[in-house]
Amino acid sequence: MAFRIDNKTARRLWLATNGLATTPTGPLDVLQIVRELGFVQLDTIRNVTRAHHHILWSRNQNYREPMLWDLLAKDRSVFEHFTHDASILPMEFYPMWKRQFPRIKKKIDGSWYAGSDMSDAAHALIVKRIEQEGPLCTRAFDTKIKGEKTMWKRPPHKRALDYMWYCGELTTSHRENFIKFYDLSHRIIPEHHYEESHSEEIQIDWLCSNALNRLGFGSEGDIKRFWDATDISEVKSWAARKQDLVPVQIQHNSGDWTEALAPADIDVRLGELAKPTSRLRILNPFDPAIRDRDRLKRLFGFDYKIEIFVPAAKRKYGYYVYPLLEGDRFVGRIELKADRKKNQLSVHNLWLEPKIKWTPNRAEKLDAELARLGRLIGVQNIKWLCKP
Repeated sequence: MAFRIDNKTARRLWLATNGLATTPTGPLDVLQIVRELGFVQLDTIRNVTRAHHHILWSRNQNYREPMLWDLLAKDRSVFEHFTHDASILPMEFYPMWKRQFPRIKKKIDGSWYAGSDMSDAAHALIVKRIEQEGPLCTRAFDTKIKGEKTMWKRPPHKRALDYMWYCGELTTSHRENFIKFYDLSHRIIPEHHYEESHSEEIQIDWLCSNALNRLGFGSEGDIKRFWDATDISEVKSWAARKQDLVPVQIQHNSGDWTEALAPADIDVRLGELAKPTSRLRILNPFDPAIRDRDRLKRLFGFDYKIEIFVPAAKRKYGYYVYPLLEGDRFVGRIELKADRKKNQLSVHNLWLEPKIKWTPNRAEKLDAELARLGRLIGVQNIKWLCKP
């Protein structure tokens, strides 16, 4: 019989599972943070700092921007591929990730990626150049876009490079100023990981079990969406044959209850839960704790949407707005912009959630977090362009 997890406990378990329940200080192990999260999403936008850096910094504020790239380019302890978006994953996950290459290939065969206007011989020439010259970025090639240029249209060589990257033939060697350099996978992935092979069932079992461990609790759909490396039918089959899953009922912020699954040690996890830190924290829009907007709203009653693709006149808040987490509640959102040349982090807008009061204590907490965020990006001046 399912046992019930009330809303406050569910919120605290979710934050603890995501590494946001404790004060983000102490000894730093970047690779361990990536392992515990499962993956870290990459994003190009450098509004203050790019999402991947912000996510890691939120778990330990001793983190600094070059550290992730050292794991990728020097240590080879992580690799880059596609979950629900481009992401960094621990290298030891690679053998369990291999099924994703043919899955994505099947999805994009016949799409604009596969139809890159480049022949098999041209693809082979790209591979030969990389083989002979070492890692290359898209700027090393000069094919041109044919026809009208649109937002997502790419030149044939870029589409070919990405196609081979999605299919696992190429792997990210390193990034320079966020520009991706491609190399042959067998030269980047350590041989023992590259050669290791597992059955579909073992990979599915690993993916589903590790998704649920990082969710703490979730539906079959939640488990499927975590990595986006399984189909819902595969998750259902896994859940049906997994004997140690615990049925639970989760209370929403609204008071409603829904059915979910939890790992076998859920009682231990709940017994070890402590009250989360009261620190006020500025989270990135792509943080794993808030990536699933529906789950965020169900648990916290926080209705959040990033509006970067919404026309300015139709935005409810702003272009790049950060959620504010305090304890186990989302208390507001803030619009920030950094200008590193001016040594400045500017606050453009601040919105509080209903029933949240702006107190001197809360203001002091936000000032401290803004100063810490400024130190991450190397700026000292915090400028308010609105009234707090």
